[in-house]
Amino acid sequence: MLQGIQQLDESLLCWIAEHWRVDWLNPLVIAYTSLGNAGLCFIGIALLLVVFRKTRWSGATALTAMGLGLLVTNLTIKPLITRPRPWVAMEDFVSLVTSSDPHSFPSGHTTAAFAFGVALLLTLPQKWAKAAAIIAAALMGLSRLYVGVHFPTDVLAGAVIGTVCGVLASRITLWVRDAWARRQAGR
Repeated sequence: MLQGIQQLDESLLCWIAEHWRVDWLNPLVIAYTSLGNAGLCFIGIALLLVVFRKTRWSGATALTAMGLGLLVTNLTIKPLITRPRPWVAMEDFVSLVTSSDPHSFPSGHTTAAFAFGVALLLTLPQKWAKAAAIIAAALMGLSRLYVGVHFPTDVLAGAVIGTVCGVLASRITLWVRDAWARRQAGR
């Protein structure tokens, strides 16, 4: 079964590389996918949200979600699974970027993006901001396939893990917020 999944992943990734890659688009996608390195873009936006009172809890939720995603993905699953990157596993496959992390499953960029996106989807009041957060997450996952640093199942797993972390973080921060309000009311 794992062999069949690997073959399907390789076929899909080759199809993406052959049919989606366009010379003029390559630098744009490379730049976008690089924004997700170490989650820095998403962390930066979340920290900015924490600064403003109206979005403070949304930013805190996003940071919590990304922290959970880091624990689950980079510190737990990746070291256990140790799936090699596509350019290592597939002979003659050309990746547009490389990574210092040799492990492919699951996608940490996609996990962080979806943790961030779902956290904001569940906590921000503005519909346009919710949509932007989810679109940014989906584009990050697609960018990882486009540049060839992950297999489709790596990205799918990252999206699922990030979504779960976003939902969990929204519940955690809501509980903390309510506990804080009760404490403040009791003073």
